[in-house]
Amino acid sequence: MNDTLTSEVIGRRVEVNGERATVLFYGPVPPVAGLWLGVEWDNPERGKHDGSHEGTVYFKCSHPTGGSFIRPNKVNFGVDFLTAVENRYVLKDGPEEDGKEQIVKIANRPVETIGFDSIRKQQSQLSTLQEISLRNCAVCRAGDKGAIAKACPNVREVDLSANLLSAWGEVVGIADQLGHLEVLNLRDNRLRFPAGPPSPAGAFPALKVVVLSRTGITWAEALRCAADWPRLEELYLESNGLSISERPADVLQMVKLLDLSHNQLIDENQLFLIAYLPRLEQLVLCNTGISSLRFPDAGIGCKTSMFPSLKNLVVNDNRISQWSSIDELDKLRSLRSLSCRRNPLTEGSGAQTACQFVIARIGQLQTLNKCQILPEDRRGAELEYRKAFGNEWKKAGGHQDPDKNRPNEEFLAAHPRYQELCLKYGAPEDGELKTQQPCLLKNQLLALRIKYPNHLDQKVLEKQLPGT
Repeated sequence: MNDTLTSEVIGRRVEVNGERATVLFYGPVPPVAGLWLGVEWDNPERGKHDGSHEGTVYFKCSHPTGGSFIRPNKVNFGVDFLTAVENRYVLKDGPEEDGKEQIVKIANRPVETIGFDSIRKQQSQLSTLQEISLRNCAVCRAGDKGAIAKACPNVREVDLSANLLSAWGEVVGIADQLGHLEVLNLRDNRLRFPAGPPSPAGAFPALKVVVLSRTGITWAEALRCAADWPRLEELYLESNGLSISERPADVLQMVKLLDLSHNQLIDENQLFLIAYLPRLEQLVLCNTGISSLRFPDAGIGCKTSMFPSLKNLVVNDNRISQWSSIDELDKLRSLRSLSCRRNPLTEGSGAQTACQFVIARIGQLQTLNKCQILPEDRRGAELEYRKAFGNEWKKAGGHQDPDKNRPNEEFLAAHPRYQELCLKYGAPEDGELKTQQPCLLKNQLLALRIKYPNHLDQKVLEKQLPGT
């Protein structure tokens, strides 16, 4: 391999002792003789510099310690897809059986063969595979055209995560030979995507699930690729540093699940661009830095036209701190499940009460943080919420008499469901809203009177003891 290296090696993915890197330089590095590869490691702690040596910049790294110079014979450039499949799945025969002689007829003439039965067994093993896992197998290319289709005609799921694929064209070369492919996992492959149409028509005719997390893909590139995924239902784009830059036009129309977690450039305004995906049922936005949610097309007590099919929303590990964002979620007509762990609004000493208020503020919610909301849970949460803000409701113009019950707009904006809960359970009575006395010890003591029956002349003793 070393003798055939050219400048085309730039951009290739390589592996060294289990660590993956991208080749950014190939050539001499004086004063040391010979040729070197300049690589940027996926793990910047593995490197030593930023691509410079003795004042000369040979390549540039995104991290000051992400680069190294390595001799070409020290790196693994990877293997083709079918070689990796055979290494993992083909059961090798023993030396005795593999060396048996057999006589077969070809064109009516006897031909002596060695290992013929072994080859037939290998082909049979691969042809029955429907799921292939090649995680961390150093796959870097498709290989000979047509070889995959001939050897693995029935494959439906392929895991190619953490390999050495460097270009989307190699992925297309593999998928184009797997006509039944439904699930493709490409996580942790640093891929280059073409600027124009990425693949021949029909390369992914059956694809339903694709994982492109930690591949470096942009939103625009994802939309271009999506033109070849007409049946796609699940798209995973975690940890790509992307932002939603444009509205999907005639793509992703069948998608039911979209995972955009760990993309810190996404904000609440960008969500409007994906708000009209007609079949989107599950949206995962963990650790995106989102601080608020809003649907300005709908007023108080109305349902939004955005996210018409959204049933499950996950916003864990974000910066949501205002109840107005929770109230906005009540506008989603199909929302049934919400996960909002580790947000400022739901953390701290009042976390349990906060969960009750979330349930009370979103009337159609059936699951919160993966816990089913039972009818008694909802009733308790709504009554507690109704009681907690009862005095505020009265001060704002609320009244037990329906004809006089006119809370101001400020209260209704802060508590959109409060009037609905008053209709459901009745307006809170004054007795419910009395301010409780502080839990002082003197207010909780019990009076104990002690009388001596055999000593009538002694005074009755009185003692005060804690109630518990």
